[in-house]
Amino acid sequence: MSVNGRRRVVITGLGAVSPLGNDVETTWQNLLAGESGAGPITHFDSDNYFVHFACELKDFDPGQWIDHKQARRMDRFAQMIVAAARQAEADSGIDIAKEGDRIGASVATGIGGLQSYQDCYDTLLQKGPTRVNPFAIPCIIPNMGAGWVSMELGTRGPLASQCTACAASNMAIGDGTDQIQLGRADVMLCGGTEAAINEVGIAGFGAMRALSRRNDDPKGASRPFDAGRDGFVMGEAAAIVVLEELERAKARGAKIYAEVAGYGLSSDATHITEPDPTGENPARAMRNALGDAGIDAGEVDYINAHGTSTPLGDASETRVIKMALGEENARKTPISSTKGATGHCLGAAGAIEAIFTTLAIRDGKLPPTINYEVEDPDCDLDYIPNESRDADVRVAVSNSFGFGGHNASIVLKRLED
Repeated sequence: MSVNGRRRVVITGLGAVSPLGNDVETTWQNLLAGESGAGPITHFDSDNYFVHFACELKDFDPGQWIDHKQARRMDRFAQMIVAAARQAEADSGIDIAKEGDRIGASVATGIGGLQSYQDCYDTLLQKGPTRVNPFAIPCIIPNMGAGWVSMELGTRGPLASQCTACAASNMAIGDGTDQIQLGRADVMLCGGTEAAINEVGIAGFGAMRALSRRNDDPKGASRPFDAGRDGFVMGEAAAIVVLEELERAKARGAKIYAEVAGYGLSSDATHITEPDPTGENPARAMRNALGDAGIDAGEVDYINAHGTSTPLGDASETRVIKMALGEENARKTPISSTKGATGHCLGAAGAIEAIFTTLAIRDGKLPPTINYEVEDPDCDLDYIPNESRDADVRVAVSNSFGFGGHNASIVLKRLED
């Protein structure tokens, strides 16, 4: 038990497919090396679009993880999360199908089956209603990422799906932590998935001018906190962390990466896309997470920032961090945005970044903010520019802020008994 009487929750398995690699360790090593996952869009012909590049998965074969017949019944976002979940199961050493009554899943997405939605609509217009795929609705609806994880791996405990934009998978991890602390489950597979690099996704985000238009320099386009940032780069990814009750993990001799120590939420109640201009509401999410963990602001060793590479967002988050930690603590705390390398993976961002934060604790390595070249006076903290850094990381925070004003922060820490 923790000091507040709640069951303690630790991370015992990791799985991911990302623009930097189709497994966790490849992704992590490429991130530390300062690689970028950006390149020309290959999913469709983007010549007539505002933006011609993105951070796509490369060489992803769903048949490696899923029966081919089943894979044809899934949207790409669901295929990706099943791949990540199978990796995480193997890494954890848990036989999920055998123990599934006390194992649940909490899987987020910002958009869901966008490609299936587009395919369905195209078929309807071109061939009529009788030719629409009978699996169209199960492919489109956002909850089916969680549903397929449960069906493919055999989890029979709590099953949830968050759809809170770019904060969604941080909320999925928080929800899974709550389920274990409340005794409703002993293990939760938590994370997020997004596959929105298609005609509708790129056209929609491009029209609202949210995307970088550095078509001549894809790898240099995502530049969080840099003065020349002009928007985010669309990414796609899926990531799962296996959360487990501490005593159960210890009893079976599990490999423990880190402890999920705190979780905080708030709402901006301000604007459909722009951040709270005062910074107070997202700062409150960070303070809530630190308070939940019983951690003082001066104890934070690393922050994985939301840092999308948008002009308003990055300046706002700088203010938020100062408000949450205090000016002095903020200036001495290393911060990075890994979206310089992965792009913005929307509903999967919090999950892949939770994995990066976990590995920073494990390895004592802080991932860099790549493409940081020119300081912005409104972004004046230590963003770990361009090269990874060795550091002793005991406590780390990961932030996720979403359209509509959703704010979520999680606190991870090294397990210390």
